[in-house]
Amino acid sequence: MIRTGKKFSKPEMSRVINGDIILETEAEKPELFRLDHLLVKKYPEYNRSSLQSFIKSGFVTVDGVVAEKPNEKYSPSVKISLSVPEKKLPKSFKDPEIIFEDENVKVLNKPAGLLSMSKGEYCPEPTLEDYGLLVHRLDRDTSGVVILAKNEPTQKSLRKQFQDRKAHKTYLAVVKGRPKLDSAKIDLPIARNIKRPTTFKVDPNGKPSTTFYRVLKSNDDFSLLELKPITGRTHQLRVHLRYLGTPIVGDQVYGDESFEKSRLFLHAKSLEITIPEGSRRTFEAPLPPEFLTFFEN
Repeated sequence: MIRTGKKFSKPEMSRVINGDIILETEAEKPELFRLDHLLVKKYPEYNRSSLQSFIKSGFVTVDGVVAEKPNEKYSPSVKISLSVPEKKLPKSFKDPEIIFEDENVKVLNKPAGLLSMSKGEYCPEPTLEDYGLLVHRLDRDTSGVVILAKNEPTQKSLRKQFQDRKAHKTYLAVVKGRPKLDSAKIDLPIARNIKRPTTFKVDPNGKPSTTFYRVLKSNDDFSLLELKPITGRTHQLRVHLRYLGTPIVGDQVYGDESFEKSRLFLHAKSLEITIPEGSRRTFEAPLPPEFLTFFEN
């Protein structure tokens, strides 16, 4: 028996062979890109990390459909829209005072109540990150000097100075009572409090933590202290002073919860650091007037 041809189980394949259908080659397929990469090109005012957060928060649509994954790939021809809700500013909110600014850094006098960085994917309130690249942090309720970078090389350089303990900070605090000594070195290790994971405590198995203090003013109930932390542990000053029995006034976490005040009475007075071009500078923020109300009369 003579075979006249092979029978194909897929008719469309025989049509391809006969030239009736032309398969799309790899080169002819449209190139696809990650959604976060497409957003970076369209919205250069945001970095990729922020745009990824916006996607996860549901602020991005692709062809009218809410996107879910930053790594989802699309053709550049799709219609991408970004709609970020405006931040809600308290009526009393004012932009932080600028202490110093040049082409590389911005030094601010942070008001008490302003967050250093966003919590979660999106923060509906202003933070220090709205004013520059974060180098170091102050607790929400702490006021005073903070330095921000305007570019990544400067941010890296400044952060290294903090890590190497070449940046020197001085704080002022109003505390309850008076320390036994007018000046001393507090050398007590600090560890996370397992029972309250968002807090810390003095612990012999913790990380080495050192603070120098001296009493500037005092009366029967309160003292104004100058504090110089050598290490930079989270909540270090608050934990050390609580351990001494002189908690910072207004500290609802480590202090006397029955003592209600409008703020935490901790202020970053000064910061000594080397800014780009090799200039060693000391920046200062004046003491908020409410600190002195404890020592009137």
